[in-house]
Amino acid sequence: MTFNCRSLLSIEELSRDDIELVLETAWRMKEVGQREVKKVPTLRGRTVVNLFFEPSTRTRTSFEIAAKRLSADLVNFSASGSSLSKRESILDTAKTLDAMDPDLVVVRHQVAGVPKRIADVLAAPVINAGDGAHEHPTQALLDLMTVREEKGEIAGLTVAIIGDIAHSRVARSNIHAFSKLGASVRVVGPATLVPPDIERLGGAAAGAVKVFHSLREGIEGADVLMALRIQRERFAGALLPSVREYAATFGLDRARLRFAQDDAIVMHPGPVNRGVELAHELTDHRPSVILDQVRNGVALRMAVLYLLSGRSSLPAPPEAQSE
Repeated sequence: MTFNCRSLLSIEELSRDDIELVLETAWRMKEVGQREVKKVPTLRGRTVVNLFFEPSTRTRTSFEIAAKRLSADLVNFSASGSSLSKRESILDTAKTLDAMDPDLVVVRHQVAGVPKRIADVLAAPVINAGDGAHEHPTQALLDLMTVREEKGEIAGLTVAIIGDIAHSRVARSNIHAFSKLGASVRVVGPATLVPPDIERLGGAAAGAVKVFHSLREGIEGADVLMALRIQRERFAGALLPSVREYAATFGLDRARLRFAQDDAIVMHPGPVNRGVELAHELTDHRPSVILDQVRNGVALRMAVLYLLSGRSSLPAPPEAQSE
C-alpha cells in the first residue's frame, strides 16, 4: 500500500486506505519507543523543520522526539526570534526555508489555511500541526490509534465529542477521521459553541454526525467520550455565562459517566482545564486514556514523517539490527 499524499494538510483529504496505512505504520513505530535504545537510522541525513507560530507542548515535543528517534536532523523555528519580528511575510519566510532544502516541514499557525499556503510554495512535504479552527490531522490519527488499541475496531462505535466544537480544529479532524472508519459521531455542547452546519461534516458518511445540547442525551450509550478544552483565549465570555456554569452542565465526572457504556473510555487532546471539562479523578485515572494519547502521538508522528519522507523500509526489529 502506498501513501498517496505529498503533504498531510487535513483528514478530509485522506482516503480510508491512507488512514489505515498511517495507523499500521504507527504500530510498527511504537515498538521503537519500547526498546532500550529508542533510536533507528530510518531518516538519517534528512532534515525536519518545526515551524511553530503558536504555543504548543504536546504536538511540538512529540514531533521533536519523533524526528530524533528516526535519526533526522531537527531545526526548531521560533517566530519571536526570526525575521517575522521585522515584518517579513510568512510566505517569504517559507521561501527562505525552502532555499535551505529541508526535507520535511511541520507547521502550526493560529490562522486556518496557512499550512496549505506554505505547502504551495515549498518543495518539501508539509505537515499541518494545527491551523486555526480548521484541522489538526495528526491529533485525530493518534486518537484513532488510541481508540483502536482500546476497542479493537472503530466501525460501529459511538464517539461523543464534548465541549467547544466551534473553536476546535481537533473536533473537525476527529469528525472526519471517525466517520471515515465507520463510527457514529455525536457533538455535544451548548448551542453557542456548536456551529450550525457541523452535521454536514463527515464526507461520504454524511448523516453520521448528530448534535446534542444535553450532556446526558449526548453521552448515553457512547463508547468513547472526548472532552475538548474550553478555549477561553479565543472568545471573551459572550458565548458562556461562566466557566463554572459550563462545568456544572457539561463537565464530565464519574457520576455522569454512568450514562455511557460501562467500558467507555475518556479522552482529551490537552491541555485539560481540571475541574472544568474533566473532574480530577477522570483526568488522572482510568477510564481516562489521556496519557496513552500522548504516548501514541510520538509513534504516530514518526509514521507520518516516515511516510512523507519517501523512504521505503521500516525500522528493523532489534534482533535483526544486532545480527
